[in-house]
Amino acid sequence: MAFRKKTKEKKYHEPFNWRKEVRLLPGYILLLIWLVFTVSMVGWILAASLSTSGSIFKGEVFKSLLSGFSNWHFENYVTAWTTQHVSVYFMNSLLYATSSMILLILVCAPAAYVLARFTFLGNGVIKTSFVTAMSLPQIMIILPLLSITTRLHLTGSRVLLIFLYVAINIPYTTTFLINFFATLSRAYEEAAAIDGCSPIMTFWRIMFPLAQPDIVTVSIFNFLSIWNEYFMSLVFASTDSKRSVGVGLYTIISALKQTGDYGGLFAAVMIVFLPTFILYLLLSEKIIAGVTGGGVKG
Repeated sequence: MAFRKKTKEKKYHEPFNWRKEVRLLPGYILLLIWLVFTVSMVGWILAASLSTSGSIFKGEVFKSLLSGFSNWHFENYVTAWTTQHVSVYFMNSLLYATSSMILLILVCAPAAYVLARFTFLGNGVIKTSFVTAMSLPQIMIILPLLSITTRLHLTGSRVLLIFLYVAINIPYTTTFLINFFATLSRAYEEAAAIDGCSPIMTFWRIMFPLAQPDIVTVSIFNFLSIWNEYFMSLVFASTDSKRSVGVGLYTIISALKQTGDYGGLFAAVMIVFLPTFILYLLLSEKIIAGVTGGGVKG
């Protein structure tokens, strides 16, 4: 029986440098302050979501949390999900963010590849137009869009919101992917052409897989942006049954005047926060790879 010897890769460890660490000390201190502040705030909201309104007003949320598992009020989450209709807002935002994210990649990835790899009349104008569109605040186009959609009787439609989310995020997504495709070596396309691949086949079989880190990164950014979006959902979703989590949380806050259920409010905040937090934890490495990495540069 033949045995294969496994070779261990030797890892180089840089020697500890006191002078370098001292120079970085202010950055470490700022990072530590930010970390403590963020963890404290999220921890307090989590504790409040498992407490009663009385404990929240008395400032005893951590005391209630540490007093025992039996004093944890998980019914706050049930109330938020059902009675306060967080489930409706949650599913709406999930639909808007997921659908828009997929459509943006299907539209922007081929467009970015063409703009980055081919020279044609109007190429520079299109790129400049995307950059200019990114600099325009959304508030400037909301009222004209509202006037047009009202005349066409399109307001209050989920399809309209998805279309608007896609249209508004096309400049950013395309520009982000252009920068990646521009760094890829021409050797990929030359090798594909020798094998008989058309430009379309080259994109889908070679370039698109190579762009996976950047595609994942920009998709996550788009998902988070649409998930947390507030103003467009408020304007174009005419009923609560079609509004997103941002507007939904504001509705819940307004309803507190009658209910006084602050435990349910913080439970709703945690429900809205957890998907984006989990998404980042699972895909953080791909985000970093998409921002800092790339293909073979040429």
